[in-house]
Amino acid sequence: MSCTNCDFACGPVLRAHEGSSSYAALAMATLLALNASSVQAQKAEKIELLNPVVVTATPFEDRTELDIAQPVSVLKGDDLRRKREASLGDTLSHELGVTSSFFGPGAGRPIIRGLDGPRVRVLENGIGTLDISSISPDHAVTAESLNASQIEILRGPSTLLYGSGASGGVVNVVNGRIPKQLFKSIKGNIEARGNTATEERAGAFNASGSIGQASWSVGGFKRKTDDYHIPGRANESDPGSRKGIVGNSAINSGGLSGGGSYVGERGFVGGSISRMDNEYGIPGPEGSKIDLKQTRYDLAGELDKPMAGLEKLKVRMGYNDYKHNEIESTGEVATRFKNQGLESRAELTHATVANWNGVFGVQFRNRHFSALGEETVVPVTNSHSVGVFLVEERNWNRWRLELGGRGEYAAQNPKDGHPSRSFGLYNVSAGILWKFLDGYGLSLTGIRGQRAPSTEELYIHGAHRGTATFQSGNNGLRSETTNNLDLALRKTSGMVTWKINIFHNWIDNYIFVQSADTNGDGVADRVNQEGMLEPTGEFLVQNFAQGGARFYGAEAETVLTLKPDEIDLRLFADYVRGKLDNGGNVPRITPLRFGLEFNHRTGPWTSNISATRVMRQNDLAELETSTPGYTMVNMEVSYRIKKTRSNGIRIFLQGRNLLDEEMRVHTSFLKNFAPLPGRALVAGLRGEF
Repeated sequence: MSCTNCDFACGPVLRAHEGSSSYAALAMATLLALNASSVQAQKAEKIELLNPVVVTATPFEDRTELDIAQPVSVLKGDDLRRKREASLGDTLSHELGVTSSFFGPGAGRPIIRGLDGPRVRVLENGIGTLDISSISPDHAVTAESLNASQIEILRGPSTLLYGSGASGGVVNVVNGRIPKQLFKSIKGNIEARGNTATEERAGAFNASGSIGQASWSVGGFKRKTDDYHIPGRANESDPGSRKGIVGNSAINSGGLSGGGSYVGERGFVGGSISRMDNEYGIPGPEGSKIDLKQTRYDLAGELDKPMAGLEKLKVRMGYNDYKHNEIESTGEVATRFKNQGLESRAELTHATVANWNGVFGVQFRNRHFSALGEETVVPVTNSHSVGVFLVEERNWNRWRLELGGRGEYAAQNPKDGHPSRSFGLYNVSAGILWKFLDGYGLSLTGIRGQRAPSTEELYIHGAHRGTATFQSGNNGLRSETTNNLDLALRKTSGMVTWKINIFHNWIDNYIFVQSADTNGDGVADRVNQEGMLEPTGEFLVQNFAQGGARFYGAEAETVLTLKPDEIDLRLFADYVRGKLDNGGNVPRITPLRFGLEFNHRTGPWTSNISATRVMRQNDLAELETSTPGYTMVNMEVSYRIKKTRSNGIRIFLQGRNLLDEEMRVHTSFLKNFAPLPGRALVAGLRGEF
């Protein structure tokens, strides 16, 4: 593939050569932020954030994203509506430090600072999604963004509440399926949208209300797309490949949910049930599809002051009956995946002791998993874990200290003669926040954590049509150990706000898949269905390996308020580098990104235009190919028909990829077969009542 130098322009022209320093854009954003901050601070009075966003996945409920030592991001409101995509990964792919594994529109998981799979824990209302999206990028996340009220991205001590090994972070999708409060009237929203590139027809609804002391909620969504449009050929190296369309990329999905709770003066108890059906195509030469079905049950309860010395008791439990079939182009089922998962947790918030506030608790997880076809790909395996955790916090003057610890026992028990494995894991973390001036904060967070190998990393062996790979696990893998440092400086009030994050992550026994080259010809091995070497075989050979690795990088963002409550300009950049201790590079690492976003609000009208430059990725792993850079320009105009302060209808029109660029995602296994969609118009409305 070739790439030409491209100017990135929107207002003032910013030029970036593909071979320039990786930190150039970060330095640019930082200098602009600090310079503008000093100038504006002398010209304008301080502007406080009027509606700080409360982060639900932290142990302390009254914390906003401004009060937490570790980096945190929250996507909600119009920002969430504007960025919604069919997959969770694509929805979050514009957030600082986050990209998507993009396996076509139907499947995309968040990648945080170069870490993916089981290193990023995805939750739904504080309990794991209990799907199998972490084991392979072609498996969809079952948390639906159309029904989400907000999506939270956490790193640091708070992640210890949700399991060992989330070295990348935790993503929590909040949808309020189990009501926690009483409603004076019925509240809810509806949304409908269409997309010309994917020919999407999608809609969703949520509603909540109360009868006496009982509250209820219902929700649902429906999405249907066709094969999506692109500016060139799906496989640019094949002149015979289809032009203008990515074949086998359509989606047909839907879901319904219902929940109820009893709400008293000191707390609530409730439950919910949800159902999802999702059929989507996997672009690429295999032409396979996935037919996914899931039924999920949740219970939750909270009790204020359950006994002397305790402020609150929280209990959560989720059970998921999940299955999906991977279907060949002939219509035959190649592999049947089944997963029955149970997760429960209890948290106790203790009263203040010697100026310390804290939460301690216990978490259980059980899983019954199999991947069976003509031959066993992953044996039937029962896995379970139990963990205990403690997170403490102390505030004094302008300082806040956060400490966390977790101990966990995890075991894998496969059938069919495979060896069982068990692991003892411990995790500790510390974070300190110094608010050295009003509106300014400096924080440092350190984590030492461990992750046990997953069932698939230990035991998989066979052809996987979804990814067109023949993978072999290693039942001798050891647990990963992560040592991470995160330094953050931020300004949170005034005409100019900004934040800068710098991180370094050392991982011992890092588990990764690598392509094989048994004859040393520089070409990755390919095999047939039975695993026999063939130069033109259907499946790329990949083996799970282990070794030391380092991930380091930085993120910078500044928001300049040009006119309070009306006009602002956002500049951003992020960079991550992944290296193996043996001298090679970690595969599929996110390239340097930078860009700007302009927002304007006047009366019922809002408008937004953004431009993001993704640079060429030349830091490659062995047998990996380079990926050209691209510039994505998006725009939106919306109008709100306001009924009351809280009710109304917003009509919106978006233009996506306005330059109609060919955009291939370096983090995707399908980058040579499935670029991102071409130019699109997205139109829709969202009503709140």
